[in-house]
Amino acid sequence: MAQRVVVTLFDDIDGGEAAETVVFGLDGRSYEIDLNQANAKKLRKTLAPYLEAGRKRSSRTGKVFKHTDVSPDPAAVRAWARSHHFDVPPRGRIPKRVYEAFAEAN
Repeated sequence: MAQRVVVTLFDDIDGGEAAETVVFGLDGRSYEIDLNQANAKKLRKTLAPYLEAGRKRSSRTGKVFKHTDVSPDPAAVRAWARSHHFDVPPRGRIPKRVYEAFAEAN
């Protein structure tokens, strides 16, 4: 069975059919509004002098992302540990010393 989903946008100003969703920000908040072509043009025309006089802000949020290492597959570590006579539980947390030995061997 096939389904067809149709999404219809309605202009948030006049209630008619919208042509696009416009995203903008003010006072540190982001907004989006569905507008027809005429209302989108009016919004852009109204904001134009402010956009020309304003400074572009960097898209960077100031958050620092820390690179973390990806742990090896626990199933592979368990199999390696068993083949090298380490005592590992069948489920649950694998001891750090086992991960360290696995890393040294590989």
